[in-house]
Amino acid sequence: MEFSLQLSADYPDKSYGGDRVYADMLDQAMLGDRLGFDAVSITEHHLMNCLMMPAPLQFAVKIAAHTSRIKIMTSIVVLPLHDMRSYAGEVVVADIFTEGRLLLGVGRGAFAYEMERLGVPMGETQARFNESLDVLQALLTREEVSWDGTYYQFEPLTIMPRPVRPISMMMAVMNPEGIYHCTKRGFHIQTTPLSGNHQLLLDQVGGFNRAKDEMGADGEHLTLTLSRVAHMAKTDAERRRKIEMAYHYYSRFDNVFTGPGIVDNGMVRELPRDQTVEELGESLLICTPQEMIDKLGPYAELGIDRVILSMNFGLEAPETLDAIQCFAEEVMPHFTGRPAIQEAAQ
Repeated sequence: MEFSLQLSADYPDKSYGGDRVYADMLDQAMLGDRLGFDAVSITEHHLMNCLMMPAPLQFAVKIAAHTSRIKIMTSIVVLPLHDMRSYAGEVVVADIFTEGRLLLGVGRGAFAYEMERLGVPMGETQARFNESLDVLQALLTREEVSWDGTYYQFEPLTIMPRPVRPISMMMAVMNPEGIYHCTKRGFHIQTTPLSGNHQLLLDQVGGFNRAKDEMGADGEHLTLTLSRVAHMAKTDAERRRKIEMAYHYYSRFDNVFTGPGIVDNGMVRELPRDQTVEELGESLLICTPQEMIDKLGPYAELGIDRVILSMNFGLEAPETLDAIQCFAEEVMPHFTGRPAIQEAAQ
């Protein structure tokens, strides 16, 4: 089982500066590259300070220029917000500039606040995504593509430059039956069990494995990636403090994910939550190295290929670098079969 670092741009204080936020993310990517992490993950979001990354392909190229081997996943880019006729070319250029390390994760978009302010009503996101994905795949694999659909109508055209290799694509999907169908279409899968819901996870893995079994050799290369909030804590007091920070983060995240979407001058407002701090702590992977090994064990037994560790929820940058280092040295070798790479965080 491999591991990815989610480079989630959290920007709770405007005085900190977006340049410093992205410098912190780049530091994490560079450290992950040196310590043997399989990938880093970048999420696209607009118009808000929670998960603030409006240009994931640009950042992927920046990361590639400062690293040597680590994969760079967009998990995810929001296809309904882009015109596939221009976006397909941007993807090809990003793949070239990252020298084939780009894994394009795609999705429909989840925050009504940003989608609707950018002209895409939430009620249309699934239909727009489905057509956008079909157009994107056609443009990346064929020349002189024309289209006569609901959201796209255009005469024959060929994107340039042409891809130099097949573009690896990953689908963000939670529904087990959706996972089955997306796997059958040849996509890598990224998913998450809501709040650690184990039965949902079993069903998600089951959908993926059923599709791979039916595909035989054609599906052997496909991977299942699981996303979880995680951090390292040496003591109970440290664990409590980090869970409380995560609680404040979720008080903002829930506002735009499932709540009313109240945003003040780009800053997502923190709103009361029904879930207690203790209940949230039970669902997150914030614990000691040995507890982390115990909690990740069932994922490895299920055959999960990669776990995305989301460590950015308001903590100081050096603390997150220390956690990355600790995870790489004390946890990761138990699952990758590789010895820890010893290197101090810079």
